[in-house]
Amino acid sequence: MAEITDVPLPQMLTELALSSWETIARRGVLMASGQCSAAEYSSMVSEKLGAVQTSALALMAGGTMEAILTPWHAGATANAKRLRTP
Repeated sequence: MAEITDVPLPQMLTELALSSWETIARRGVLMASGQCSAAEYSSMVSEKLGAVQTSALALMAGGTMEAILTPWHAGATANAKRLRTP
């Protein structure tokens, strides 16, 4: 299960929204320019499957909203940071 961060829920939701938008925009540019690798396409699917699984486990265990959102927050913020560097 993903480790719960010390990020307060409102901050987590804000960072999740901004990082998701940034990731979608950067990946959109990669796709439009024909520079999106097969590995990037594969990671789009696998990271979401992993986040769904981890969130579902947290939900079934009666986890907090922070525990349920942590895999999405961690993935989105990591992707945004990674895609910023050429």
